[in-house]
Amino acid sequence: MAQQNYHIGNFEANTQKIIDGINKAKAQGADLALFSELCVCGYPPRDFLEFDDFINKCYEAIDTIKEHADTIGVLIGSPARNPYREGKDLFNAAFLLYEEEIKAEIHKTLLPTYDVFDENRYFEPAFEWKCIPFKGKKLAVTICEDIWNLGDNPLYRQTPMEVLIQESPDVMLNLSASPYNYAQDTVRNSIVKAHVDKYRIPMLYCNTIGSQTEIVFEGGSLVYDAAGNRVKELKYFEEDDFLYELAPQCPKGGSSPAQSQLKQEAPIRMETTITADSLEEKLLQKELPTGNTASPQSGPSQPGGSPLGGQGGQATYYYSAADVGKGSDIIAYLTDDKNINEIYCALLLGIRDYFQKMGFKKATLGASGGIDSAVVQALAVEALGKENVHVLLMPSEYSSSHSVSDAEQLSKNLDNRYDVVAIKDIYNSFLTTLHPIFGNLPFSVAEENIQSRVRGNLLMAVANKFGYILLNTSNKSELATGYGTLYGDMAGGLSVLGDVYKMQVYALARYINRKSEIIPEHILTKAPSAELRPNQKDSDSLPEYDVLDRILYNYIELRQGPKDIIAQGYDEALVKRTLKLVNLNEYKRNQFCPIIRVSSKAFGVGRRLPIVAKYLS
Repeated sequence: MAQQNYHIGNFEANTQKIIDGINKAKAQGADLALFSELCVCGYPPRDFLEFDDFINKCYEAIDTIKEHADTIGVLIGSPARNPYREGKDLFNAAFLLYEEEIKAEIHKTLLPTYDVFDENRYFEPAFEWKCIPFKGKKLAVTICEDIWNLGDNPLYRQTPMEVLIQESPDVMLNLSASPYNYAQDTVRNSIVKAHVDKYRIPMLYCNTIGSQTEIVFEGGSLVYDAAGNRVKELKYFEEDDFLYELAPQCPKGGSSPAQSQLKQEAPIRMETTITADSLEEKLLQKELPTGNTASPQSGPSQPGGSPLGGQGGQATYYYSAADVGKGSDIIAYLTDDKNINEIYCALLLGIRDYFQKMGFKKATLGASGGIDSAVVQALAVEALGKENVHVLLMPSEYSSSHSVSDAEQLSKNLDNRYDVVAIKDIYNSFLTTLHPIFGNLPFSVAEENIQSRVRGNLLMAVANKFGYILLNTSNKSELATGYGTLYGDMAGGLSVLGDVYKMQVYALARYINRKSEIIPEHILTKAPSAELRPNQKDSDSLPEYDVLDRILYNYIELRQGPKDIIAQGYDEALVKRTLKLVNLNEYKRNQFCPIIRVSSKAFGVGRRLPIVAKYLS
């Protein structure tokens, strides 16, 4: 099972990576090498799929790969042409290669069209479902979403495994490209376990890793045995592979509840390995959390007979990220150690892959002495190296002295280059130029935004001159409420914290300081401020962040309406004002840069709301 990082449209690199995986599998004596969904072209290819040349290159890559599938079977993912005139022109497919031939072609049935997914735009669902015979085994092959039609409210009318199980397969194999969010590991383990508890055969789930613009894939590929035990969970945020052996099949009708078992390399343990290049390897012991103790469902059918769970008694299942953390304090859940550790690693991977895959090397950002820019700066240095991060300190007449000193100390701690460029004279020149128009009107948001846009211009000038990418430092709480200036502090090529709530930003800062003080303590303890007018604080315009973030999470991630949120005890006027701010400021977010996605509902491609609308505004 090869968990690899692909690059959309980079056929040469993707093909070589797959061949390298095949060679490694051969060297270890494997009979079959399993790769992830659409690994040939990278996921999600989006409208590239509309180009015949792109599809031709996919087939050319398959032809190259199958030359290496001589003595070994290879399961890879690629678009496949639909031979029928009716329907979409393509299938999302898996190809079984063996003896330098295509032995089987499997089509994805369940095409997700929600959140960041838009597969129904491109692909035709499968017409038929058959197990694949291979070396004396029957393989039930599915592709990502094909195994997610579970719970008491199934999204689809069909479930491929309900058909495939009728042929008595020996093992379930799933090629996946399942994006990261901080509840995904819990849901993914639950989905896979629900399948093995129901069908009583092992499941091997191969996920991709890597970042594709906004979307991060964390890996965490899984092997579960027929008894419902997790045999192996591959690394998070790293390429990894695992050699397993499918043992001989137990006699039909035998006393064993499992029809086949996996020989394990090590004793079974519940483990998640979450790594970053400079971090110590850390194993987080975890069990599936308490949730719905319902029987796993697959389409309209219900499992019958023996109890679920593989260990006797009913198992616990999660089918939605919205259910994870339910019943917990929202801030405690959003900022718990497990989530912050993962978010940190996801953001590092998001930054690294964006720069490497786009051919960029160096980054710049505005260092204000505030918590958001401090966290982005620390992440950028960790992801790209201190020599590749150049920040600007741009104090105005409203900047406090400690803001400059805090920002300077941070750059000294990180040992990255920084320059101080005061904006007072530039700002005053704007006011002088605009005086014939502004006259003696009182100071307002117009003058505040001029300062922000001066800073944005300076940062973009430096980025253009030296070939840098400007990293945006706005957080999700600010973006949600419109607390930012278009073409000013909302400028940037990539948003690092745009899917991270303010309280999570503080938790990330503490995580960054877990071994030593990198971010000066004063940055963590002072009241947040944009410093665009005298004595300004964020709380002048927004609720306290520990309250605001709770309301925003209920509305954005959980999609609750105002009545549901108010019923939880939140002030009615505050809830209505907050939701109005969110909806009114869609026009700003529509012009914003790509956001690294870490939650189950991020701004950007996964949240499509009309700009000109009246609802709650």
